[in-house]
Amino acid sequence: MNDLATHLSSFLREHLPVERNASQHTCETYAYSFQLLVEFAAGRMKCKPSQLTLDQIDASMIMAFLEHIETKRGNCARTRNARLAAIKSFFRYLEYRLPAYLDQSRQIHAIPMKKTDQMLIDYLTREELKALLDSPDPHSQSGIRDRAMLHLAYACGLRVAELVSLRLDQFDSRTPATIHIMGKGRRERVLPLWKETVTVLKDWLNVRCRTGDSELFLNANGRAMTRSGFEYILAKYVSHAAKQQPLLAEKRVSPHVLRHTCAMHTLQATGDVRKVSLWLGHASMQSTEMYLRADPTEKLEALASREPPGLQRGRFRAPDKLMAMLQAVSR
Repeated sequence: MNDLATHLSSFLREHLPVERNASQHTCETYAYSFQLLVEFAAGRMKCKPSQLTLDQIDASMIMAFLEHIETKRGNCARTRNARLAAIKSFFRYLEYRLPAYLDQSRQIHAIPMKKTDQMLIDYLTREELKALLDSPDPHSQSGIRDRAMLHLAYACGLRVAELVSLRLDQFDSRTPATIHIMGKGRRERVLPLWKETVTVLKDWLNVRCRTGDSELFLNANGRAMTRSGFEYILAKYVSHAAKQQPLLAEKRVSPHVLRHTCAMHTLQATGDVRKVSLWLGHASMQSTEMYLRADPTEKLEALASREPPGLQRGRFRAPDKLMAMLQAVSR
């Protein structure tokens, strides 16, 4: 029998970071997926995690694990699919090293991904965003840092991993000021910064401690800000901003909602989905199409361009009730 520990350690320590050159975030996500799987399998087999063998991690075990994380842990279909993708990647790695497990690997690859609903994205109105950005205290060091993080996350449409991994040398304060971002899939992009964003960033750099990690944003201990740290900060200021904008209390505002907000405001300002795609660093236009579904402006223009019989060009106007309905959906 082949023990699981040897091959899983090689996959996580050598194959992903060295051979695949995967990002740190990808390596951590895969490692957590297998942490959950190993804990579940060890409990099911009534043995220590180090005693698990590859033979025990078969298709039936994987199916039971996927059902467990959905029913017991309450994970959504997207999370379930992400865990399954990590497991399939591991067995694809084994195919070239242990031919005896080809049939077991084939059975695991046959486990289908679960279909997910294509929900409309959540984003903030300009009034809600302003209330959020104005929430941090501009007179305290933590408030200055938080204000800079919120401004930068929105202005550049950053993923939370992109935000917390930014280093000092990625910010160029020369006119025009820019930020150099290493995005998902190692796609780099350089974005110009608004004057207000540059101002709050320079305010933070003036009070940022000179020692500690090289990341742009640090926590109270001088270490790099973490994903959970920023999520906590955002939740705190959303609660504060909800006092001015009560509808914020009804929204689930995650760090990715700031990215969606940047995309929607850019689309509404430019009317060009290609610019949104370039700004966010999407790999393809298909990823950007979700913003078109959420923006009523495109639908209203499409209605206005269709001429009912007997009306002159440009005289058609969508009914007020329909326009009100579309605008309500976008909020």
